[in-house]
Amino acid sequence: MSLGRAYLDDVLFTFRKQKSAADKALAQIDDATFYRTPGEHSNSIAAIVKHVGGNLTSRFTDFLTADGEKPWRDRDAEFVIRPDDSRAKLLEGWERGWNALISSLQELRDDDLARTVRIRGEAHTVLQAINRSLAHTSYHVGQIVYLARLMTNADWTWITIPPGGSRTHKKPYLM
Repeated sequence: MSLGRAYLDDVLFTFRKQKSAADKALAQIDDATFYRTPGEHSNSIAAIVKHVGGNLTSRFTDFLTADGEKPWRDRDAEFVIRPDDSRAKLLEGWERGWNALISSLQELRDDDLARTVRIRGEAHTVLQAINRSLAHTSYHVGQIVYLARLMTNADWTWITIPPGGSRTHKKPYLM
């Protein structure tokens, strides 16, 4: 297997793990928690979901051929929850973004990694654009998981190793 193919397979795996963590957190919260803003200058989980969906849709629609900041995207509006922003509608946008990402990544070949794409007119290699998106998306997934856990009562099901569970998840040291 080539290094490029190994990278693409790994980045797909990592994005899928990020989505899985966020989806597990989202499944554990009610609508009140989904829309709750934890502070005056904070985003709700709903706003983060809306933003990530919009970002991924914009970045990965026509990924290799069009600027990642599409003219139809209104980034500022992604942080405003309107009365018609139902949870179902926001989750549809979330899924649309993830689907655009996954399908674009699945279509890439090794030699695409050195190609140039643009984000807001700025040149990036495909490799840089993917890494930029992974860092950005992971940051927001962390926010979603943290906020969901913070605002959920004792009924939380741990997404990662639960407190006190490290010993049972240790792998034996192999030489």
